Amino acid sequence: MESPFTGVIPPVVTPLDDAGNFDRASFDRVVNRMIDAGVHGLFFLGSSGEVVFSTDERRREIIAAAVETVAGRVPVLVGCIDTETNRVIEHARAAAELGADAIVATAPFYALGGVNEIERHFRKIHEAVALPLFAYDIPVCVHVKLPGDLLLKLGLDGVLAGVKDSSGDDVSFRFLARDNAAAGHPLTLLTGHEVVVDGAYMSGADGCVPGLGNVDPYAYVRQWNAYRAGDWATVRAEQDHLTDLMRIVLVTIGAVGFGAGVGAFKTALMLLGVFSTNRMPEPVAALTGENLTAIAEVLRSCGLEPAVDPESAGIAPFAS
Repeated sequence: MESPFTGVIPPVVTPLDDAGNFDRASFDRVVNRMIDAGVHGLFFLGSSGEVVFSTDERRREIIAAAVETVAGRVPVLVGCIDTETNRVIEHARAAAELGADAIVATAPFYALGGVNEIERHFRKIHEAVALPLFAYDIPVCVHVKLPGDLLLKLGLDGVLAGVKDSSGDDVSFRFLARDNAAAGHPLTLLTGHEVVVDGAYMSGADGCVPGLGNVDPYAYVRQWNAYRAGDWATVRAEQDHLTDLMRIVLVTIGAVGFGAGVGAFKTALMLLGVFSTNRMPEPVAALTGENLTAIAEVLRSCGLEPAVDPESAGIAPFAS
């Protein structure tokens, strides 16, 4: 039986209003737009969803809104990400209570441990919450690369349902995909890298979790459909288009990391008329001025005409 967590599963960007509050109207627009485009699931409270910037109250607010807006149309995956196991279990229990279909967790961080501690971490989460559990491999944020042999072991033991790979290590991903296939495919493998999805599909990925899918979900769905049909020329053509579009995160000046990446996604969504603002969580400044114009130019060059004039859009870097 094929996993229900395959295909295009974008990590939903969390919109904020000018005061920094959760913007439910914009949230509903981006969620419905992606579902209408044909995505196969949605991942809330991932890195793009500002999970580590969100209080427990905000996390519950987002999960409740997600379950209500999605209304069973696609699976809802929820990030339960925190520094240590008991905090993750608290988040996971809240997600289960609110109606999530699966949970996603990183290795513990801050007090860094070894492989034994990471294994125990995932086993304890699995024991505590009866939802499919995905391991989120994102060493740039948690400072540890999840070993492929450990992931496969936890998959064979029924602890992990799958892996969301944002490691940037395509060689390790290829080895994991080969080992996973040889072991009977216990893990659902999802790539989190927007510009190499075609390569991940060729390696044997079961889907993608692209932040850029908030901006152009249609292209990722077309690419998935082409992949399933064995139309590799279209898979590559769509990837070329998406690679060009991903330059929205490269054309900004004065922003780095989360502010440049998710900041560009939010700005693009604002320019397309999906988000009301491109407000960022404190202490990250929103993109303004020439950065808006630069992102609008990339959108336009990729066939996405802005609905909002970049000269008049945007908010102050920090709300008063």
